[in-house]
Amino acid sequence: MRTMAAKKAWAARCGAAALLVLASICGTQGQMPGSPPGQMSQGVPNQSMVGAGGTMTDQLAYGTLGHQVARDEDAAYRKFLKEPEPVRQIQLGNDFLQKYPKSSFTEQVDVGMMNAYRERKDWKDAYRFGDSALVLEPDDVDVLTVVGWTIAHVSDPEDPDREEQLTKAETYSKHALDVMAKMSKPRGISDADFEAAKAKRTSQVHSALGLVYFRRNDYDNSAKELAQATKENPTPDPTDLFILGAALQNLQRYDEAASAFGTCSQIAGALQDRCKQGADSATKVASQSKAN
Repeated sequence: MRTMAAKKAWAARCGAAALLVLASICGTQGQMPGSPPGQMSQGVPNQSMVGAGGTMTDQLAYGTLGHQVARDEDAAYRKFLKEPEPVRQIQLGNDFLQKYPKSSFTEQVDVGMMNAYRERKDWKDAYRFGDSALVLEPDDVDVLTVVGWTIAHVSDPEDPDREEQLTKAETYSKHALDVMAKMSKPRGISDADFEAAKAKRTSQVHSALGLVYFRRNDYDNSAKELAQATKENPTPDPTDLFILGAALQNLQRYDEAASAFGTCSQIAGALQDRCKQGADSATKVASQSKAN
């Protein structure tokens, strides 16, 4: 039989363990677990979650450039987009921005640079180019969600700017929700594809917010956001489910924690065994609580 103090201590240890697991996975794998739904491919902004036609923002703006781009500038931009290797793409992007500082493609190149640096886990430069893109297009949903999601998942407790970065992730994520709530469907996209794209980005935003609140020990809001990120999601992020389980444990909602861990344990991957252990532990504590 556990005393109330013992239960709270156990839940707190679980919360701390969840952060350690998250940091370990995000820091050691080439592809972070639960990478953003519809993540932009290889830093190419027109290969986003809305398809080959461009990102949500790009499809609204690309066809209205209003002038004929010089042939060499256009060729350099297309070469940048097609480059699959991040290091080479970064070189091409820097060359483009230096040669064409006032190009109509600058925001798209900034997005591509953000993703290329992100592929290399160079978070500082990824955020720098994300911020640069948002100066030019403050409502770029893809940039807002990707930056917010990434900060929330890779935040380092030892970083002196940690709280400032978490605040940025929260601000960007909430702004993305506001933009999507008002966004009209771009031309060339079916209603079904547009709604699916918004659903994926919305799930990503709630994932980011859930992680931000968990890192601040705000378990109630963390659980609410992660529940939205995983509810009715055909491919839930196991990281979201694991942290959801940990947040619910800290709230002493053990049955719900066991359910979240149980769902996570059905997904093959780095967290599968830990989720199974979490489900077993939460179920045991829930049974003991009911017996008392």
